[in-house]
Amino acid sequence: MAKASTLNFDVSSFFSGAVSQFRGLDANEPGQWPWLPKAVAWAFAIVVVAALGWFLILSTEYDNLQAARDREPQLKTEFRSKLTQAVNLNELRKQKLQVQEYVTQLEKQLPGKAEMDALLSDINQAGLGRGLQFELFRPGQVEVKDYYAELPIAVRVSGRYHDFGAFAADIANLSRIVTLQNLTISANGRDPSGNLSMEATARTYRYLDAAEVADRKKAAAGAKAGKKP
Repeated sequence: MAKASTLNFDVSSFFSGAVSQFRGLDANEPGQWPWLPKAVAWAFAIVVVAALGWFLILSTEYDNLQAARDREPQLKTEFRSKLTQAVNLNELRKQKLQVQEYVTQLEKQLPGKAEMDALLSDINQAGLGRGLQFELFRPGQVEVKDYYAELPIAVRVSGRYHDFGAFAADIANLSRIVTLQNLTISANGRDPSGNLSMEATARTYRYLDAAEVADRKKAAAGAKAGKKP
């Protein structure tokens, strides 16, 4: 019983001494504090620094890590897509060459600026060759697109119905692309022979040369820059 009393006395004495170290502490002189308050203060400071480090540094890194994890499925999909393209690279190159050849063939069907007069003459000759009489043959305003230009031509001819069909077939068989649009056929009251009158818009196309394409891109870039605030 004496030993138990002695132990209780020592523990009580220890806690009493520990509590007494926290009495009368001067916050302005922490260096003069007893060792136990200093240890508690250091432990509290470490906890505060660790908490701030977590919220200010580690939490940001955790958010970055989570964002990277969220992007992982998308990156895997992109990787599979690019891997498929890499495996089929030779086939894609062949397809590219085929498309380039097709575009080249189409460009050959479009006259250049210097060839437009000859094409207009071909259209006129196609009508005269079928015995048609031209009452109107008026080229309109050129409509410039991104890589080609359209030239509408107002046409009015008189002749027989079957000659109109032959003329349209001759236009379709020209080496250059020419279309007949807004075609109307009516009786020609001014012709006593009973011929009909046909009105149409012959629309032909030509490609833009390198200088025209460059000017087009320059104008587009200037217009885009002018829209910026």
